[in-house]
Amino acid sequence: MFDEISFDKIKRLPKYVFAAINEIKLSMRQNGEDAIDFSMGNPDGPTPEHIIDKLCESARKPKNHGYSVSKGIYKLRVAICDWYARKYGITLDPNTQACVTMGSKEGYVHLVQAITSPGDSAVIPDPAYPIHYYAFVLSGANVVRFGLEWNEKSELCVESFFAQLENALRESFPKPKFVVVNFPHNPTAVVVYKDFYERLVAMAKKERFYIISDIAYADLSFDGYQAPSIMEVEGALDVAVETYTLSKSYNMAGWRVGFVVGNTKMIDALQKIKSWLDYGIYTPMQVASTIALNGPQQCVQDIARTYEKRMEVLAQAFGEAGWELQKSRASMFIWASLPRQCAHLGSMEFSKRLLQEAKIAVSPGVGFGEKGEGYVRIALIENEKRIRQAAKNLKAFLKQF
Repeated sequence: MFDEISFDKIKRLPKYVFAAINEIKLSMRQNGEDAIDFSMGNPDGPTPEHIIDKLCESARKPKNHGYSVSKGIYKLRVAICDWYARKYGITLDPNTQACVTMGSKEGYVHLVQAITSPGDSAVIPDPAYPIHYYAFVLSGANVVRFGLEWNEKSELCVESFFAQLENALRESFPKPKFVVVNFPHNPTAVVVYKDFYERLVAMAKKERFYIISDIAYADLSFDGYQAPSIMEVEGALDVAVETYTLSKSYNMAGWRVGFVVGNTKMIDALQKIKSWLDYGIYTPMQVASTIALNGPQQCVQDIARTYEKRMEVLAQAFGEAGWELQKSRASMFIWASLPRQCAHLGSMEFSKRLLQEAKIAVSPGVGFGEKGEGYVRIALIENEKRIRQAAKNLKAFLKQF
């Protein structure tokens, strides 16, 4: 009798492309088969010991077991602002320009819900992390896409970016209110420099749009590259917010701690919607997160070096197996063109066969957008021994083509 009732918002979401790979992995594991899993950006290392110690200490205090604060405890918001001051030389107000979130994904989705109305438009380069698109879709907004381009050093082709952005602003109706950027980029690992943000902020002021910048992978930089923050740019606070997560830099993925900083109008909207929707993260986890941000940062450097070493090993081993890869300068991913002899398969079929026949799981590029076709994303979440085993499996797999 309820067949006539439909859930129109959910209908706007496509079938989750990665589900097919996940189903194959699950079936393999249920049958006792091993899969070398490069498919998900899920850190495999432990959270640093000093952060865990603070969590345990704080959890033993009964006063910390009640409801927390939806926008984050004041101590953590101060730590966030102090972290920005040390890292980027930026002064932020912990009350009006910072909000703690349950990871950057939750913060991003709730921010979009708070600031968009049905019919609004946002510009998002393609490919992209899927929630960057679909947070707007779930809010009844529209997404304008254009293809991301980069050079052989995995640096953004800036002129192409701004030419396409200008075209999107000129040709789209209604005119987009938001532009989403994410550098170091997921999935492509493309990087930018401060002058890119300077130009973007100037355009935002001229064309009257807001910027949402995601820097989840900013600390995972290699080969002398240092990822900038849009907040370093004069005037950025007038037009931009930035999202960050402790998941990658501190191996705290399961803790679900992140934050959004920047423009007071957008931060106020996020804080307000969160006050209606949640009671905040468990207080001891927030207290421990202040130690992560304020404490010794050698652990962050060590985590970054681990990913860099894995990238070097994987690029060399896979190259010797017959799959040449472009190394990344940041993030925990390699964005790889399909092997020449497998290009005809497309990213989904290639990923399925690679998993079924070589026991190697990767993420098909088409899952990140139309422009992701012909690529796969490889997450550096397996140790070097497993990487070398994957290379042996890969070599045997490629011989059939």
